[in-house]
Amino acid sequence: MDSDSPAHLVYSDDLKVYEEDLVRLMGPDGPFAKVVNGYNGRPMQLEMAQAIAKAIVRCETLVAEAGTGTGKTFAYLVPALMWGGKVIISTGTRNLQDQLFLRDIPTVRKALVSPVTVALLKGRSNYVCHLHLARTAEYGRMATKADTVYLREIVKFAKMTDTGDKSDLASVPETASIWGLVTSTKENCPGMECPHYQDCFVMKARKAAQQADVVVVNHHLFFADLVLKDTGVAELLPMANTVVFDEAHQLPDTATTFFGEFFSTSQIHELCRDTQVEGLAQARDGADWVELVGKLDKASKDLRLTLPEGMTRQAVHQIAKQDKFIAAVEALRGALQELNEPLKAQAQRSELLETCRMRCAEMGAFIRKWLSLAKGEEKTEDVLWVETFGLSLQLHLTPLSIAEVFNKQREGTPRAWIFTSATLAIKQDFTYFASRMGLSEAESRTWPSPFNYGEHALLYVPRTMPLPQSPDYSDAVIEAAMPLIEAAGGGAFILCTTLRAVNRIAERLREIFREKELPFPLFVQGESGKTDLLERFRRSGNGVLVGSQSFWEGVDVRGDALSLVVVDKLPFAPPDDPVLSARIKALEKDGGNGFMDFQLPEAIMSLKQGAGRLIRDERDRGVLMICDPRLISKSYGRRIWQSLPAFSRTREEKDACEFLACPPAAEKAGS
Repeated sequence: MDSDSPAHLVYSDDLKVYEEDLVRLMGPDGPFAKVVNGYNGRPMQLEMAQAIAKAIVRCETLVAEAGTGTGKTFAYLVPALMWGGKVIISTGTRNLQDQLFLRDIPTVRKALVSPVTVALLKGRSNYVCHLHLARTAEYGRMATKADTVYLREIVKFAKMTDTGDKSDLASVPETASIWGLVTSTKENCPGMECPHYQDCFVMKARKAAQQADVVVVNHHLFFADLVLKDTGVAELLPMANTVVFDEAHQLPDTATTFFGEFFSTSQIHELCRDTQVEGLAQARDGADWVELVGKLDKASKDLRLTLPEGMTRQAVHQIAKQDKFIAAVEALRGALQELNEPLKAQAQRSELLETCRMRCAEMGAFIRKWLSLAKGEEKTEDVLWVETFGLSLQLHLTPLSIAEVFNKQREGTPRAWIFTSATLAIKQDFTYFASRMGLSEAESRTWPSPFNYGEHALLYVPRTMPLPQSPDYSDAVIEAAMPLIEAAGGGAFILCTTLRAVNRIAERLREIFREKELPFPLFVQGESGKTDLLERFRRSGNGVLVGSQSFWEGVDVRGDALSLVVVDKLPFAPPDDPVLSARIKALEKDGGNGFMDFQLPEAIMSLKQGAGRLIRDERDRGVLMICDPRLISKSYGRRIWQSLPAFSRTREEKDACEFLACPPAAEKAGS
């Protein structure tokens, strides 16, 4: 099929041929068996591929849950690449983007002998900016010796790379602060006025995406672009025949973030830096830039100091000293206005000064709007809330529901929309996910995991745990888990619902390992990057890893390195979260039940993700230990465990320890 032909013009009887081709290609004797080691034709994978083929041919929406081991990536890639046309694939993270682009799609192309072209598109902060690199090299004084070394590495890299993608420069960590100085944002990019425009890596990536048959993005980029029109996705969407969202369970929260609006004091810091550098370089006589920038920077810091240290999320009405906080926001707005005057007067002297003026004006406009809503001068259905971090603060304006606004994005040219993940349904019911995304008319299908959970996995709930609100709950978790950790010989994940629990459990494990002289390496979230922790955990073979939310999903450890997953509590979101609280009130106002209709489904989806860390391969086996007694004592507990895979179940510590210590009979016989 010609790559420019829209899928909706294909005759409906092509579907039968399409499905027959899938049987031939994905069967045990097909081309995949020649290019993928250990490939087996999986009936459920083929069924899923055929369902996706049908949605593509008919330009329909399909919500597809595929249990671990189904092979959902090939199930959507094969029909999408076979059919042709423009395909956009959106994944949960940049790491999954790279996996698709570097491994999965090349494998499918090879098997299909397909000539399709593929492009990887990331947000602009992932690409070196020639302009900001030159400015930093010329004017910048690095905060650390490490940044000075990193800057030299990036300068060399920019001269040799074709893509400018920072993930290709392994010698500079992706989290290094230097990247903020050598990449661009929408606000500080001069666009076509830039002297480096022809060599711009962001523009090259967009051009490649425009010309490619298949474009791989991530959810953050997809939704940020629909709102900001800044990275090229919005230009690609009208041409697309098929849009696939992998790890689609993340979409509601991601879309909510980007369909809302927010301001961060970090933007003030960047504006101050850029204005001072450019003002002194291009318009030194136009204003006392150092004084103006200093006032704005102080107003930003004073605003942060009105709220407690640490990370918090509060609705406006929850802020303890609301008058003082509102006054500080007013002062910040005033400092922005004071800087905006000389920026307007001097903007014509430099393209970057004009960019700074626009950023200053846009921030001021948002803060003015936010203040008006916070004071009740205007009405809104959105939620106003504040989030604090170590040194920064964000003002948020978040919609209660994104269903309507997302549906508007899906209007227009007919195309297929595929939503897939291992966790979209609750007891095979997709109502919760579909309602949040506005997909009430979508077809929904589920394919269970082919793994034998009944023989290979055991769900263990201890008998004597205290209630989760107990002050000594984390200590009780460790006391209950230690016999299993020892029986397993390490190889354990301990998944916590809070960072406080991570720190306490890690502290107790260090003490116990030292007292008992146990040889288990301990890996703790925050002590190193996620990728580094996982790699060292895998290599150790007998490690114990303690982590919170970021380790509940997107983590793949196969084999003996992981045979025990301990979940400290059922992952209910904190009820005082400002957005959650507002949604619950709105639900109950309309006659719904905030807990049963929102909090419980959210917890089930999260728990399914955590449970999914245990069995990643047909040879894996292990124990899922859920410490929370509410799984048994509360009426809703049955709904939770029935939504998990079909584990064998026990409440006896002895059974769990024996399961971990003793290989199954088949393994004994073969040894």
